[in-house]
Amino acid sequence: MKDLSSSGAWRVAVIGAGYVGLTTAACLAHLGNEVRCSDADQERVDKLANGIVPIVEDGLTELVKWGLHSGELAFSSSNTWAVEGAEFIFLCVPTPQGPSGRADMSYIETVSKEIGPYLSSEAVVINKSTVPVGSTHVVERMLGREDVKVVSNPEFLREGSAVHDFLHPDRIVIGADDEATAIRVSALFMHLGAPVLVTDPATAETIKYASNAFLATKVSFVNAVAALCEAVGADVHQVVLGMGYDPRIGSSFLKPGPGWGGSCFPKDVAALVRIAEDAGYDFSLLKGVIAVNEEQYARVVEKVQRLAGGELQGRTVALWGLTFKARTDDTRDSPALEVAKRLQDNGAKVVAYDPTVNRPMEGLEIAKDPYAACQGASVLVVATEWDEFRWLDFDKVGELMENRAVVDARNLLDRAALRRAGFSYEGIGLI
Repeated sequence: MKDLSSSGAWRVAVIGAGYVGLTTAACLAHLGNEVRCSDADQERVDKLANGIVPIVEDGLTELVKWGLHSGELAFSSSNTWAVEGAEFIFLCVPTPQGPSGRADMSYIETVSKEIGPYLSSEAVVINKSTVPVGSTHVVERMLGREDVKVVSNPEFLREGSAVHDFLHPDRIVIGADDEATAIRVSALFMHLGAPVLVTDPATAETIKYASNAFLATKVSFVNAVAALCEAVGADVHQVVLGMGYDPRIGSSFLKPGPGWGGSCFPKDVAALVRIAEDAGYDFSLLKGVIAVNEEQYARVVEKVQRLAGGELQGRTVALWGLTFKARTDDTRDSPALEVAKRLQDNGAKVVAYDPTVNRPMEGLEIAKDPYAACQGASVLVVATEWDEFRWLDFDKVGELMENRAVVDARNLLDRAALRRAGFSYEGIGLI
């Protein structure tokens, strides 16, 4: 193990090579630490060991290759190998939403029990996964080691800019029961120049849930405002612009769309509602946020049905975008897929195109390019905000379609230009 006082770099283990774990491992290696990253998926490990990153994330492939070349980063399917001699062990394993809405802790419990006997004395186990309040004590029990500390260090990474967010964080939150351990963990991030908030583990865990829930609330709020704008004849772009100039509100996450999704928001919002219920509090505000999001999917489908002449049965709908946001290949809980499913449930044939998704998807026909998706379509739906969609040849698109009609669920395209080209156009909250 490297000497903290002399080198300022340490041996670090990262358990889990998914989106959070891989970014954490690659960035900590980039900062000069000796990092061992393990994952149960042997195929994924083999790819990573050869510099092949199986997810789309800006800058991550370069960092992984650099770490492998420098010797600061290594991969294995063995968790016990990863933790050998490590001073810091990051748990970055999945915590999926269970049937009750609670986060499923089984992966964390299993890994903690497995690595407990192999940890060095005075090692620090760091919960990076999004976990329920009180999870540090669960990990402590599973480890069965009184000489090992457990802290919470929630992640605030945005898919598509995760590397940038790790290396240029807005804040670093450390939840620890004693100050000395918090100081040790904060030393890992001392070169990043970000504010460090040291608190207790329960507060740190709540900060993560509350942050994602608030962002989801902003999205649901602006989608509700967009619905109001359509009802009263207002322009949501101008409304949001007027709101965003107020520094108390800000403009971030006030972009109307097809709803929020992804790997974090749905499960974290549901988990926070459940955490509140278990504690005896009815978080009715967040229940409303979820309800508005469900309504938004239906509103998009209604727009498509209207432009299709009132009937979706037997119609072909072109869908541009399958990922939950641009600059990623992540389709988990994607609003685009939910819209596609509801269109299919109403009898439509959906032909989809996405720049990063070419794998087969149940019930969907995947087109080779955005033009091919439009062949014979009654309506085109823009479901993900890929910038390349702006610059396509819409005269060609119109010639391929059965009917020139666009539902722009991201307000991405130039609606005036499309209308001049003979398209019926509907956005979200636009007149």
